Amino acid sequence: MLQPRLLAPFRVLERSFAPSLRASQQLYRPQSVLQRTLSAPSPISKSTTSLPTLLSLSQVRHASHASQGTANRHSRDPAGKRLGAKRTGGEYVVPGCIIFRQRGSKWFPGENCAMGRDHTIYATEAGYVRYYLDPERHSDRKYIGICFEKEGKLPTPRNAPTRRKLNRVAVHRVFESAEAPAQSDLVASVTEEGTMVSSVGAEDASTGSQLRPGYMYREANWQIGRAAEKAGITAKEYNSKNRWMAWRKRQARADRAAQMKSLKNKKKGSKKAKGGR
Repeated sequence: MLQPRLLAPFRVLERSFAPSLRASQQLYRPQSVLQRTLSAPSPISKSTTSLPTLLSLSQVRHASHASQGTANRHSRDPAGKRLGAKRTGGEYVVPGCIIFRQRGSKWFPGENCAMGRDHTIYATEAGYVRYYLDPERHSDRKYIGICFEKEGKLPTPRNAPTRRKLNRVAVHRVFESAEAPAQSDLVASVTEEGTMVSSVGAEDASTGSQLRPGYMYREANWQIGRAAEKAGITAKEYNSKNRWMAWRKRQARADRAAQMKSLKNKKKGSKKAKGGR
């Protein structure tokens, strides 16, 4: 039970809110237009206490569609990406020059060209741009390539020698025949005049070329690499199924890690001992 002192303020609030609640019920009651006009209270008889309570209970919206539209204006009309051809056929380009920008692979890179991760075709060699078809390579694809000659045509025949950088042409290599005399090994001899280099079969070392002071003869790398072959030493072939060797390597790694850990702990112990003193 509430005391009379506490009931008095609640009764005052009840008296102030009761007229406003009745007025709001009358306003939202479904009536005809004529009944609403006849039953509308006069502005003079309206209580002054219900007006602030109605204003406090009502909600006001300030947003509009016009303010929302300005935020999405730029997303609907983005800037152009400048796609398309950047170099025409027959135009001279250098390595790295962009020839065609595209979305998707409408054009494919041909000879002396490459494609970037955004499907941009660029030149890898200096030359003249060519747009062409290659039925032998693909029946429907369109290619962009670089030709070294201004009047050249693409694609080049499959058996024709291809032009390389610095205007070089690929030719067939001519290897030395087996009958050609092989180069003899060299030997060095130290004399009073200096170090002399001559062939192994030469009887007189003085006929060889003389080295400058401080220089000496050393075997060539290919001779050092063949030393094991000449000695008859052959390494065992690697066998992936040989688990014994794998176990030994793993055990050696574990032993090494344990040794390093023990050394680390010893260092920590010595530092603590020095700090305690």
